[in-house]
Amino acid sequence: MSHLVLDYETMIRDAGYRVTAQRVLILDAVCAADGHLSLGEIYARVRQVDKAIDRSTLYRTLKLFVELGLIASADTGDGETYYEIAALQHHHLVCRRCGVEQAIEHALVQSMFDGVLSHYDFTVTSTHLVLFGICAKCRRELDQQHSKPER
Repeated sequence: MSHLVLDYETMIRDAGYRVTAQRVLILDAVCAADGHLSLGEIYARVRQVDKAIDRSTLYRTLKLFVELGLIASADTGDGETYYEIAALQHHHLVCRRCGVEQAIEHALVQSMFDGVLSHYDFTVTSTHLVLFGICAKCRRELDQQHSKPER
């Protein structure tokens, strides 16, 4: 789903902000990626169209879009923050060994969110959760390494 399905202009205006050409360009750059982009990757995309956009403008705009719920941001463990259109709630599994990333559906974590609400009276509003661990392939490789007889 792209940002074009959302009424993003109304969301921006209702929050008291103007819909500027630069904001639309930044949103388009994130949307066109169809996945996660780092700040540097977004910057490179927008600079291809508008050389006047600087990093501080990009950073402030991304921060605004995250606050408005248009874009989701996540740290996937490599020290970089990644951004993507936040049209649907979804989450990721990231392998700490090989770095492979796998999307998981929100329905799988909804019961956890419900439990947090029930136990802590806290409503989770995050649309993006990143869980770190070891993927099946790496776990098999580690199991094989541990099961080899010593000489």
